[in-house]
Amino acid sequence: MVLRRLLFVVLVLASCRPSGRPAVGPPRRIVSLLPSFTEILFAIGAGDRVVGRTKWCDYPPAALAVPSVGEGLPPNVEAVAARHPDLVVLYNAGPNVTAAEQLERIGIRTVLIDLNRLEDLGPATRTLGRLTGFAARAESLAAFLDSLSHQPPPSSTTSTTLAFVVWDNPPIIIGHGSYLDELATAAGARNVFSDIPAPSAQVSLETIAARNPQWIAVLSDSGMPSLPGFAKRREWRAVRAVRDGHFLMVPGSLFGRPGPRSGEAIRQLRALLAR
Repeated sequence: MVLRRLLFVVLVLASCRPSGRPAVGPPRRIVSLLPSFTEILFAIGAGDRVVGRTKWCDYPPAALAVPSVGEGLPPNVEAVAARHPDLVVLYNAGPNVTAAEQLERIGIRTVLIDLNRLEDLGPATRTLGRLTGFAARAESLAAFLDSLSHQPPPSSTTSTTLAFVVWDNPPIIIGHGSYLDELATAAGARNVFSDIPAPSAQVSLETIAARNPQWIAVLSDSGMPSLPGFAKRREWRAVRAVRDGHFLMVPGSLFGRPGPRSGEAIRQLRALLAR
């Protein structure tokens, strides 16, 4: 489920650690182990070099024609190696560091890249452009993506307020500095939990009710406007937005991953808030 995937990702702390293996020319067979990386590779023109992807890499549609190697965190090293890649791109998290070391030991070049926030998009795109030989196209995309993170904070008195609920029992919300928090800011909204100095946090229903967000934003697997299951639970009716049916059901494949479509996510969220 998208909520579990999102929750797992936002709890991971990561930093960029490219492989120390010397470059031997642009790779021709790339395995991409994060949906965001897959989207970037296709966007900069390197999609025809992607020979392996995770089962979550569902965009662009052309990516679905690429053989899946299963999970990306951690990956199945044997399945990845079976694609005979000359570059494997991994999200930089503990289990993937181990997987990268295993792949390096059998002669497969790897790169571990940090991609958690809007501000990471430009550097990640430039890294992939440099590695694949598509630096010029990557720079054009990266410049646009850089601009997305330079949005002024919304006014605390005039902006629409919302809370992202990524899990309902116990309630887990999105806090300050996370990707979704940044999307809210860029769309002109204020996350009522932006004062919590963590990407996500468990809170009580009473706390959500006291913060009184105008909207509850929920990521949906289908992207359909149907209400989340917890909307019908009696205890959640302590939250006014739930009682009023003020839900923003947003597609997880668009809102749950930083990438070339982040600008579209901001546009859609802004339109939803303007209803």
